[in-house]
Amino acid sequence: MDYIALAKKNFLKKESNLSPYATKSGDAIRLNDQQEDIRPPYFHDIDRIIHSMSYTRYANKTQVYSEFDNDHISSRMVHVQLVSKIARTIGRALNLNEDLIEAIALGHDIGHTPLGHSGEAMIAKICKQELDEDFAHNIQGVRYYMNIAKDGSGYNLTVQVLDGIMCHNGELLSAKYEPEVKTPEEFLQQYHLAYHDLKQAATHRPMTLEGCVVRISDIIGYIGRDIEDAIRLNKIKREDIPTHITTVLGSTNREIVNTLIVDIIEQSLNKPYIKLSDSVYQALMDLKKFNYTHIYRYSQTVEEYQYYEHGMQKLYRKYLEDIKNQNKKSIIYTLFLDHQSTTYLQSTNDKRKVIDFLCGMTDDLFIKQVKMLDKS
Repeated sequence: MDYIALAKKNFLKKESNLSPYATKSGDAIRLNDQQEDIRPPYFHDIDRIIHSMSYTRYANKTQVYSEFDNDHISSRMVHVQLVSKIARTIGRALNLNEDLIEAIALGHDIGHTPLGHSGEAMIAKICKQELDEDFAHNIQGVRYYMNIAKDGSGYNLTVQVLDGIMCHNGELLSAKYEPEVKTPEEFLQQYHLAYHDLKQAATHRPMTLEGCVVRISDIIGYIGRDIEDAIRLNKIKREDIPTHITTVLGSTNREIVNTLIVDIIEQSLNKPYIKLSDSVYQALMDLKKFNYTHIYRYSQTVEEYQYYEHGMQKLYRKYLEDIKNQNKKSIIYTLFLDHQSTTYLQSTNDKRKVIDFLCGMTDDLFIKQVKMLDKS
């Protein structure tokens, strides 16, 4: 008996019952040909993602709040796991490919900088002034998996997973998500365009229904959880949430997540799209505005932001100088460049090397380096 062939068949057995709108393992495309093993392609991508060093760093990257002495505040690791669970719940109810959903969900925020969206804005400013290019964490995530991971050779993830990461942006809420058919070449065109026209790139949709599920699950994963964190840190009170929102969605994270998941399932079952009902969509839009006004705007003080923005600029210049002077004792060498392939080192300009390193830093490492530089 061919046990390997039987095991492969077992891996794929559930796919015979998937929705006609689901993405099958047989549809998987890799930019570089490779021989698949016993694992189906998207399942294999999950393993590559969770075994990467960058995945480990999720645990010490900010979701919203940095430098708070509270063990119960969400990290980026918690967020991606919540998104994965929420998306897989929706995916199972809609009979979609849960392996593809999990791979996109677990990898979707890998390009996030230290200090969350504040850090992203700081890096974006450096990219514009130094390279005349735009920056977004979703695009950096694709760059990481294609050009930085595995010592610069990349993980060769499937195009469907890379595309889901590129188009995951949960900040852009829609009432309806429909997949956008695209070839691998069109995916790459969209990816390269993002460095020069981020506004246009933001209009692109995932190429799979599973990617659409992750995109809506991203906001479900953070919208209520961020409220709980803000309440825990005495930033807001639960009663501050307007009643026209809570009567539709609920006031706790549990209620909000449950309402949104059930609504999506009811609106999307056996459909080639993911949809929210009008009332739930409007309430979610209003809750998102509430969070921006009362939570995200105050995640850092003006003084804190200016301090760390100045620190980001100083670190950028220091590491660029360290490369110029070949200061092999610098952490940009010991933690990063010494472990990168010749291909990465020769094909990447020094400014991009520094940006790649800064993006990969955890909050603790970044804050420590800024304070050390401040004292020197």
